[in-house]
Amino acid sequence: MTLQVYNTQTRQKEAFEPLEPGKVKMYVCGPTVYNLVHIGNARPVVVFDTLFRVLQSEYDEVTYARNITDIDDKIMKAAAENGEPISQLASRYAKEFEADMSQLNNLQPTIVPYATDHLPQMISMVQRLIDKGHAYEAEGHVLFAVQSMEDYGKLSNRSLEDMLDGARVEVAPYKKYAGDFVLWKPSTGNEPGWDSPWGRGRPGWHLECSAMIEAHLGETIDIHGGGRDLVFPHHENETAQSCCAHDGKQYVRYWMHNGYINIGGEKMSKSLGNFRTVRELLSQYRGEVIRCALLSAQYRSEMDFSTDLLEETKARLDAFYGALRDAGDIATVDVDIKSEPFYAALLDDLNTPVAFGELRQIARDLNKADDGDKPKYKSLLLKAGELLGLLQQDPEQWFTDAGADGISAEEVEALIAERVQAKLDKNYGRADEIREELKVQGVVLEDSREGTKWRRE
Repeated sequence: MTLQVYNTQTRQKEAFEPLEPGKVKMYVCGPTVYNLVHIGNARPVVVFDTLFRVLQSEYDEVTYARNITDIDDKIMKAAAENGEPISQLASRYAKEFEADMSQLNNLQPTIVPYATDHLPQMISMVQRLIDKGHAYEAEGHVLFAVQSMEDYGKLSNRSLEDMLDGARVEVAPYKKYAGDFVLWKPSTGNEPGWDSPWGRGRPGWHLECSAMIEAHLGETIDIHGGGRDLVFPHHENETAQSCCAHDGKQYVRYWMHNGYINIGGEKMSKSLGNFRTVRELLSQYRGEVIRCALLSAQYRSEMDFSTDLLEETKARLDAFYGALRDAGDIATVDVDIKSEPFYAALLDDLNTPVAFGELRQIARDLNKADDGDKPKYKSLLLKAGELLGLLQQDPEQWFTDAGADGISAEEVEALIAERVQAKLDKNYGRADEIREELKVQGVVLEDSREGTKWRRE
C-alpha cells in the first residue's frame, strides 16, 4: 500500500513519492499570533499532525515545519490597542497557541520558525526577484509583477482577470498592474520596521513563508499544507515568489488543504462573530474530545462543529477507553498495524471516517476476545489510537479525572465505600441516595460482579 494524497494543484488523488527517497519535507502555515486561536485554526494543526504521524511510520526522516507569523498588521493593531510592544504581544499569544495545541495532543513540529527571525532571508529573496525582473520598487514599496510569471494562477486555477474580479487585492496608484502584490512595504516612525535597500519597512505576509521554507527546507519541498482559504492569494503568491526566485524550479510537489469549519451552517469567521476559541472549548471538553471531533470528517470536507458533535465524540471515546479498561492489565504484544484495514484508510488520503469505523471494529473485537486474543486486540487499539493522537491516557484516569470544579476522585471513592457499607447494612435507601448524589455531580456508577466502577458523564 502506498500513501495517496489529494493534490490541490492537479485536482486529483496521487501516489505520494518524496523528492528524496526515505526523506520527507513538509511545511504547514501556522497562526498569526495576535489573539487566542479559534477552532478553525486548530483544524489544520490536527490534520497535519495526523499526517506527520503517518509519514513518520512510513519514512526514515520527516522534517515538519510549522511557522509563527509574528509580524503583521493585525498584530500591530492589537498591540497598539493594548499599549504594548508587538514583540511582547506576539510572544504571549505564540505561547498560548502552543499550550492550546499541546492540549489537543499535537506533536511538536521538527522546526517552528518565527517570521521576525528571517528578515535577512526575506530581503535577499526580494532583491533576487528585482534582479530577475519579477519585482519592482514604487514609492517605498516593492511589488511582485504577476504578469512577469507565465503560469501565475496555476495553483488556484484562475486567470488574472478572474483574480481581479472580487478578489482581495489592494488598489493603489503605484502598482503597474492591479493584481501585483506587496513584497515589502514602508513603515512609519511609530510602526515596527527593519532597514532594507528600499528604506525602513516590513515584509508582506506572502513573502514570510517563502523565505522560511527556503531557509529551512530548501527550494523544493514535498508537502505544503494549510486551510482551503489560503489557496488564493497566499499560496498562489508564495508559489510565484519562490518559483521566480529559483528560476522556475518546482516549489511544492503536493499541495494539501483542509476544508472549512461551519457553525450553525455558516462558515466560521471572526467577522461573523460565530467563532469558538480553542481555549473556550477546552474549559468544557477534554482536548482529546476536541481532537477526535476534528478528525471525525475527512479533512478536505467542510464540517459542522457543534455541541452535539462533541457529545457524540465523547461517547465514542468513552467506548474505546471502556474497552481498554475492561481489558485490564493485560500486557501488550507486537502487532503489525500496517497490515490492518485501519491503516489502509489512513493511507487513502487520511480517510479518518473509515479509520474510525475500523477502530470501532477493533474495540468490538477486544470486547469479545478470549484471554488468548485480548493482548493482540488491545495492542492494535493502542497502536491505531497513537496514529490518530488518541487513546494514550490511562483508562481509569480517563473515566475518573475531574474538571476544574468537579467532585474529586477521592470523594467519589469515599461515597462508593459508604454505599457498599450501606448495602451490607441493608440500608438500601442510603445506597440509592448516594447513587443519585453522584449522578447529579456527573458521576455514573456501574455495578458488576467485580465491584463498582464509575465514570464521569
